[in-house]
Amino acid sequence: MIRKTNLLEKANSAALFQYLEIGRLNNHTLSVLQVENRTLDFHCHENSDELFYVIEGTFDLEFEDGLETLNQGDMLIVPKGVRHRPVCKSLVKCLLIELDGTLDESNTGGTYKKPLV
Repeated sequence: MIRKTNLLEKANSAALFQYLEIGRLNNHTLSVLQVENRTLDFHCHENSDELFYVIEGTFDLEFEDGLETLNQGDMLIVPKGVRHRPVCKSLVKCLLIELDGTLDESNTGGTYKKPLV
């Protein structure tokens, strides 16, 4: 059966710092998460672009050549191979989309756990 998904409800149900897989689109994983007071190390994804959509809150995406502030409703795509790091000073709820297998403990601050299938 086809069912709609409310992104804010799903994000609210995610434990802080835990990536909650909410769906798959072709060979892409859609995850939501809540993050607060956390800055990840610079990293890049060599084989996948990464989409960030801010469901609620504000955070910065820092790049080697600058900074982009994302607010509720904003979306940004980080091209594959571009070094970046999220800087979250207050509570933010996001949707992330990337190729299956892109997220792992090394690029999520150690909080990503592969879903049990």
